[in-house]
Amino acid sequence: MKFLIIPLFLLSFTLHDKTVDNSLPCICKLQHTFPTPPVSDQTLFYIQRTPNHNTIMYDLNMKKGKLNTEEPVHVYWIRYGENGQKEELSYIQRQFAYGLKSRKLADNRFELSFVSYKKQLLYLEWSALLNRYRIHTTINGKTIDVNKVFLQIEGGSFWVPNVVCVEVKGTDPATGKEVVQLFKP
Repeated sequence: MKFLIIPLFLLSFTLHDKTVDNSLPCICKLQHTFPTPPVSDQTLFYIQRTPNHNTIMYDLNMKKGKLNTEEPVHVYWIRYGENGQKEELSYIQRQFAYGLKSRKLADNRFELSFVSYKKQLLYLEWSALLNRYRIHTTINGKTIDVNKVFLQIEGGSFWVPNVVCVEVKGTDPATGKEVVQLFKP
């Protein structure tokens, strides 16, 4: 990994629908050249970011058909910049950037936080309506199911990258409509 990207997208941002709004603080570029990773019933969401196409995947961590309650989310790379192979995160990536800490709240419900930013909580829970697990968070009083995050980076350093734009795509669980959130950190 060339850059250690701290997921600053969780700091604060405003909800917008898919329509582009010229008043937005930034517009992420280049993301349409990124590959769409294969998703399965286990996929929760993924992160893509410049400077390369490598993708961080967040999947359910299933063991013998049941959710691993000690570590419910498996985080790994798809290394598109190499041969497209799956690869586990390094210790530094897992402990300081992309890893998740989890706490069981009830059966089929967990509180999650990124190791790099603990203030914005995510929740993994079973949805009877969707008949699957989902990851959601609340931003500005509105709940969103998170599907994809894109970070645009321009310079900076290994430990402190210059994240100039963040785009978070998800679904409004009340309407089923796609929601896009943009912010400039």
